Amino acid sequence: MSTSKEKTAYEKKMAARIEEWNAEIDKLQARAEQAGADAEIKYREELNELRSKRDALQEKMNHLKDQSGDAWDEMKAGVENAWGELKKSIDRARDRMR
Repeated sequence: MSTSKEKTAYEKKMAARIEEWNAEIDKLQARAEQAGADAEIKYREELNELRSKRDALQEKMNHLKDQSGDAWDEMKAGVENAWGELKKSIDRARDRMR
């Protein structure tokens, strides 16, 4: 079971990560736009997927704040999993757009 301080620190850490990924998604969007219309169309679906995963992670974070005890630990595991998936997706998109 986590303490209130641990929960708060974790929530702040995850909020900072989400902000980092928001900035990275914005950079990828700018790259797609600079590459021209064809590239933007090609990457639009991928960028939409990234935003969807980011939104799902944010939703999990919102639910996490309301949890305590074992439920918090279970939700935290779900948040970590969602974060890992978002990170992989952003890394793949970054590699494709180079």
